Amino acid sequence: MADPIPKLTAPVVLAHGLCGFDRVLVCRRPVVEYFPGIRRGLEAAGNRVLATRVSATASITARAAQLKSFIRAEVGSDPVHVIGHSMGGLDARYMISRLGMDRQVLSLTTVGTPHRGTTFADWGVRRLARLLCPVFRTAGVPADAFFDLTTDSCRRFNERVPDAPTVRYFSVAGVCEKPWLGPEYYLSAGIIGRSEGANDGLVSLASATWGEQTDVWTGDHLNLVNWPNRRMRRAGEWHDRTTDYGRLLERLSQLT
Repeated sequence: MADPIPKLTAPVVLAHGLCGFDRVLVCRRPVVEYFPGIRRGLEAAGNRVLATRVSATASITARAAQLKSFIRAEVGSDPVHVIGHSMGGLDARYMISRLGMDRQVLSLTTVGTPHRGTTFADWGVRRLARLLCPVFRTAGVPADAFFDLTTDSCRRFNERVPDAPTVRYFSVAGVCEKPWLGPEYYLSAGIIGRSEGANDGLVSLASATWGEQTDVWTGDHLNLVNWPNRRMRRAGEWHDRTTDYGRLLERLSQLT
């Protein structure tokens, strides 16, 4: 039997990644959530959980400012714990370090965040930027996020965005290999694997490792936020991630 999920005194903020969202509504009813089932599971334990929505493809600096505005609008200056998936973890790091939120954020747990960038972004910028950037400009959609996730950009990011000494940092990394890796990840996982090693299909274990402690979960990049892995589910190996997030909150409940 799974351990009960603790109730934290401060709200939990869930920050989505690249091309993300909070939830999709049809006829005013939510049909898809970025963190499916996680918010409901944590709220059932009495936690206040806030799912953010920032620009899907804007720069880290722009998304970080939007994340700060969201938090301030929802809770004022009250303390919060932030859980950021993928690029959402970089948004949160920038927000804490550069936008004065170190006084409000108690902890940041990053999940599948490319702290050191990803060689798949390097590959994409080299191969596709010249073709796709005009399309993005014509559509009025920013493309800065894709450049911000390259290894060079993240190296510069880490130099100018130090961790705040008053904030506790933790991370989760994913590792997914055949037979569990789906075909949608074959190209990216191969590119990353050759230069960075074990990965979740989009972010390597080495790049996702950050902070005081890193938990390693089996699953692809979206499995980390509870999108089911089809192959694992067919084999009876998939489990709902809510209990995993409960363990993250258990650690946060013990912070002093």
